[in-house]
Amino acid sequence: MPAISAARKSAFQVLMAVERGQSHSGDLLRAKAVNALSAPDRNLATALVLGVLRWQIQLDHQLQVLLKRPGAKLDPEIRIALRLGAFQLLHLDRIPARAAIDESVELAKQAGHKFASGMVNAVLRKLASSSFDYSEETPAELAMAQAHPAWMVERWAANFGLEAARALCRHGQSQPKLTIRIVGETAEAELTQASMVLEPGELLSAARTVISGDITGTPVFKEGRVRLQDEGSQLVAEIAGQGNTILDCCAAPGGKTLILAERNPQARIVACESSAARLEQLATRLAPLSDRVECRHADAATLTEYSVFDLALADVPCSGTGTLGRNPEIRHRLRPQDLTRQSERQRALLAAALRAVRPGGRVVYSTCSLEPEENEQVIAEVLAENSNARAISLEFRVKAMVTESILTPSGAERLLTSITPQGALRLLPGIFHTDGFFIAMIERIA
Repeated sequence: MPAISAARKSAFQVLMAVERGQSHSGDLLRAKAVNALSAPDRNLATALVLGVLRWQIQLDHQLQVLLKRPGAKLDPEIRIALRLGAFQLLHLDRIPARAAIDESVELAKQAGHKFASGMVNAVLRKLASSSFDYSEETPAELAMAQAHPAWMVERWAANFGLEAARALCRHGQSQPKLTIRIVGETAEAELTQASMVLEPGELLSAARTVISGDITGTPVFKEGRVRLQDEGSQLVAEIAGQGNTILDCCAAPGGKTLILAERNPQARIVACESSAARLEQLATRLAPLSDRVECRHADAATLTEYSVFDLALADVPCSGTGTLGRNPEIRHRLRPQDLTRQSERQRALLAAALRAVRPGGRVVYSTCSLEPEENEQVIAEVLAENSNARAISLEFRVKAMVTESILTPSGAERLLTSITPQGALRLLPGIFHTDGFFIAMIERIA
């Protein structure tokens, strides 16, 4: 039986699990089976999985037109074998065409589709000699050119303009920058001594972009003095500001909680998490702060505490359309009707956070969604039902963060141009080199 490389076999298994809805690519790529691979095989497997998921819509279109019966329904194993081969042929210059084709054929055979393997071979050989040209003049054309759902790109073009939609799509097709947060005065110097190459963050003084080097192998990372965290995610917690008593409504995995604790060393923090498994991970991560951070197994939407906290962070569950570069399979699962699926819970979490803060207290509401149904509309509906609350423009907070040396002056200048008419902050991927985030601040006034 011809050999299949460990990287391709692993990528095939991960993609099959994603196709069946068994797990997310990010979780699977961090699992033991992938971590057991050699570093080169692990890197190739990751590139194959994320590349196939990012380009899947376009790959399927290109493959379908080459079938003897275009539009024919294929078994999942055949679809994955074809996508893997097509991605390598069209997007990976260093992979020999023979290896891409032959191993895809073998994957089909070993998956129990011996008779279909000839079709896989024929289609991929035709694809290798084909060329495709795509325009980006209309939202529908842009969607196919950048392998995004047409309905999603059409929404973005309507909400943000075609040029911003184009930037969003291109960002979704690229590997996100590896961003870290520096904790402590000596960590950056130690990384430099360890031959790590870093660049300043785009927005935050504590953020750095890793240009080269294995950050996870350094002592400072293992000691927790450097953390992997998207700069937009860091910004959410930085905007929250100060308080003596703080509620983190949806705390796992804990990166924002750590920043709240870092910026408020005397504060008592309650970090809620409704999932028992995620709570256990959260408690382990926050164990060094257990004297002042309570990790509570609770659904924050049902909290009965009233007028207790100075500050609450409601970083709520959402569709995640701001993270398509990092989580490319979201585009394949999500449907337009899903955008309101979590809005009831989002409103409940925000309303509970407002009840939990004292008069004069603040609530920061955030999502990693780009969609108004999960952002502006949630804020508007909750404010309409709560006359004792008002939205606050984040302009004052952005300017204050420069004085506090949290934001770089250039970062603050760019953020000020991204404040919405309602005073919220919207980070659009492609405009910023971050995941997409929506951040709003509400004050309880009575």
